[in-house]
Amino acid sequence: MPTISRFFGIVIRMHYEEHPPPHFHAHYAENDAAIYIDSLEVREGFLPKRVLAMVLEWAFQHREELRGNWRRAEQQQPLNKIEPLE
Repeated sequence: MPTISRFFGIVIRMHYEEHPPPHFHAHYAENDAAIYIDSLEVREGFLPKRVLAMVLEWAFQHREELRGNWRRAEQQQPLNKIEPLE
């Protein structure tokens, strides 16, 4: 599962062989969550409130890049890195 961004101890990844709807995975310490790209809702898993807020802020800022990476993953193409939250 390629890492597409990393910030404040949070690792953002996207699978190549994943099923719709488009989503990404956020990992922090022992916590993981899958988050829908379009609605920014947690599909499954858990992140602490503060961490989830940062992930959602980052995803909102980079939604088009996330969509582009989803399309690339569907075509088995290398994923682009996305700038971290600052």
